Amino acid sequence: MKLTLIVVLSGALAVSPLAAEKKVKLESLPAAVQAAVKEQTQGATLVGVSKEKEKGKTVYEVETKVGGKTRDLTLDAAGQVVMVEEEVDITSIPAAAREAIEKKAIGAKIKLVEKVTQAGAVRYESIIEKGRKSSEFTVNPDGTVHK
Repeated sequence: MKLTLIVVLSGALAVSPLAAEKKVKLESLPAAVQAAVKEQTQGATLVGVSKEKEKGKTVYEVETKVGGKTRDLTLDAAGQVVMVEEEVDITSIPAAAREAIEKKAIGAKIKLVEKVTQAGAVRYESIIEKGRKSSEFTVNPDGTVHK
C-alpha cells in the first residue's frame, strides 16, 4: 500500500507543473491578445499558444518559428509583449557574452543560445550539454553572469 501511494504521489507531483500551462486556441484568446499575436507573428509559423499564471497574473506564451529558429513571446492579458525569447547563432551575440558562454562550455557542447528581451533589458541564455547533463547559463551582453 505504501509503495502504491508513493508512486501515485510522485506521479501527481511530476504532472502538477504542467497543469499550470494550458494549451489554448488562438480564437479563445481575448481580442487584444489575438490582435497582438497576429501582429507579432507576421512572417512566422505559429507553433502553439498556451495560457498560464505567473505571479498570480494570466500570461499567454506564443511559440513560433522564424527562419527555422524558435521565437517565443510572452504577452499579458492586455496584449502587451512582456518577454521575447529568440534562438540566435552564438556568432551573432556581443563578443563579451559569446566569450563568457564559450568559456563556461569548455569541454562541453553549446546546444542552444537565446536572446531574451524583457522590460527593455537583454540577456543571453544558453543550454550547455556535457555528457548526459545539460545546464543553463545566462549572461548579460557585457559577459557578466545574469542574476
